[in-house]
Amino acid sequence: MTSRRAFLGASAAICALLAGCATSVSRLGDDGFRPRYADYAEEPVERFTTFRLDGWTPVSRDSLVVWNGPNEAYLVKVWDTCRDLQFAERIGITETARTVSRFEKVRVGRDSCPIEQIRRIDVAQYKADRAAARAAQGR
Repeated sequence: MTSRRAFLGASAAICALLAGCATSVSRLGDDGFRPRYADYAEEPVERFTTFRLDGWTPVSRDSLVVWNGPNEAYLVKVWDTCRDLQFAERIGITETARTVSRFEKVRVGRDSCPIEQIRRIDVAQYKADRAAARAAQGR
């Protein structure tokens, strides 16, 4: 019973942390750089450990980027049955013992979307390309 309460508490905490942290999919950044996170995604991983998720960004109908700190992000793909992911204002992600794996789910409204794939994003390269785009525009 105690582990169930801890699990529910952790899930509620993640939902609260991720509420309202999304950015618009189609909007360009201030520097004119539109990220294609799939270009920076590495090979699929089975899981990642999180103590506090910092935010999320919808990418498509079935994908989102989950930020696990300023220098760690994951491209998470869910089953195609997930509706409204790219329009969601808040989401929740289940976890087990502070680990998000392919056996977890992304909650969007009333939908519970099983995770199909997790890929770590090369955040250092992403930031370098963004800085180069900014420099090319003279900012």
